[in-house]
Amino acid sequence: MQADASYLRGLDLLCKVEGASQPVTLGALDDIAPDLAAMAVRFVYGEIYTRPGMALRQRQLATVAALAALGNAEPQLRFHLRGALNVGCTAQEIVEVLVHIAIYAGFPASLNALFAAKIVFEQQGLNPVPVHVPPAASRHDAGWQALQRIDGDAGECVIESLKDIAPDLARFIIEFSFGDIYTRPGLGLIEREIVTVAALAALGTAAPQLKVHAHGLLNVGGTREQLVETIIQIVAYAGFPAAINAALIAKQVLAERQDVQPQKGIQS
Repeated sequence: MQADASYLRGLDLLCKVEGASQPVTLGALDDIAPDLAAMAVRFVYGEIYTRPGMALRQRQLATVAALAALGNAEPQLRFHLRGALNVGCTAQEIVEVLVHIAIYAGFPASLNALFAAKIVFEQQGLNPVPVHVPPAASRHDAGWQALQRIDGDAGECVIESLKDIAPDLARFIIEFSFGDIYTRPGLGLIEREIVTVAALAALGTAAPQLKVHAHGLLNVGGTREQLVETIIQIVAYAGFPAAINAALIAKQVLAERQDVQPQKGIQS
């Protein structure tokens, strides 16, 4: 493929993420699908990663969250764990992203991603200090306050809807998800909601929860652009159908908040 402006822009960005003057990923497919490598440089790094609206370090955290949640691409997860470090994310932020993923993709996905991160940290000569956060005096109170701040009425409706079928599940959401994890230091609420949206969009199996957390990202100070760019970012890792479905959910959320007007004849 001819080295056009998008390719050259993407190559420069890939070098920054990989931390190399000549990315090794380019030659890895020479003997089977060289065009795919060139497409990745041009499209993923030249057209997606270089978009305005979201900082590069946030893009890397969203990518790590999506790959960790999917749980089926450890080589790429390790690559992007290194990439996150290369663009300024800290080891503690990465660990917090992977702990956070336990809420939405389960403990196996979180544990496997943390083991991958441990290998990457060792390879990079990093020895992050383990962070132990004691439970709040009242996990329920701490969690309820966090849920109200982040998810607002939508979160409260989820809790209310579970009371007549699984009240303990509602309690676990409050005490564990919000009381134990969302209140942890090391990762801001905007980043926590970006990685939540990225993970849920990539999984593609939790539309109602994605809608709640699209609202949540905006509730904690995230921008319309960060919401949309998080969804565009996962095209490269979960595919167009997942991103399109997530974008239609974001459209509903923005319309409800009067950030955009729904178009007639378009069913979302």
